[in-house]
Amino acid sequence: MAIGIKISLHEGLFHRDPQQTILGQKIIKYSILLIDEIGFEAFNFKKLAQKMHSTEASVYRYFENKHMVLLYLVSWYWEWVGFLIDMNTINIDDPKRRLQIIIETLVSASKESPSVEYVNESVLHRIIISEGSKAYHIKEVDEENKENLFLNYKKLSEKVADVIMEFNPTFPYPHTLASNLFEMANNHIYFAQHLPRLTDVQVKGDDFEEVVRMLQYFTFTLLDK
Repeated sequence: MAIGIKISLHEGLFHRDPQQTILGQKIIKYSILLIDEIGFEAFNFKKLAQKMHSTEASVYRYFENKHMVLLYLVSWYWEWVGFLIDMNTINIDDPKRRLQIIIETLVSASKESPSVEYVNESVLHRIIISEGSKAYHIKEVDEENKENLFLNYKKLSEKVADVIMEFNPTFPYPHTLASNLFEMANNHIYFAQHLPRLTDVQVKGDDFEEVVRMLQYFTFTLLDK
C-alpha cells in the first residue's frame, strides 16, 4: 500500500506544487508515463493533456513549460534517493558500511516498494537514465543555478560527500566522487542497455548488481589508499 510521502522541492520549479492536488498528481503521473513512452523531445503539454483527459491550460497552471516538468521530475527523484539513503542508513555507525549502502541505494532506488501512488519509481528511473541530464545540460544552466533550481541534486551530492569524508578525511575530491557515483550509475546502466561497447558491465532486466560492484570497486580503490 502506498504511504503519504511529500517530497520537498524548490518553489521555483512550479507555479503550483502538483503534489498538493489530485489534478497536479495526475500531471506528475502521466508526465512520467508519456515521457517514458515517446521521449522528452516529442513530449508536449498538448499530448500530456490528451493522455490525462484534461486541457493544456490546466497543465500551464502548474508548470511554465516542459523543461520545468522534466526538472521537477528529476529533482523529485534526487530528493527521493536522498530520502531512501537516510532510511537505509539509519542506525548504521560504520562509515564504510554506510557508503556501501549509499551505492546500493543509488543503483536500486527504482526497486523500492512503491511509496507514492502517483509516481512509478521504476518508470521514473528509466527517464532519469535516458533523459535526466537534459534537465541541467542546457544553455540556461547558470541562470537556473542562481535560482537554486538544482538544490536537490546539490543536497544529494553533499549527503554522499559527507560520508566519503567521514570514511577518508584526507580524500581531496569528495564532491567529485559523490556526483560521479550518481552519474556513473545511470550512464553505465544506459550503456549496458544500449551502447554495450562503452562499458564492461552487463545489465539483465532490472538486475543492476554488476553496476553496484563496479561502483564499489572504484570507490573503495580510491578511498582505501
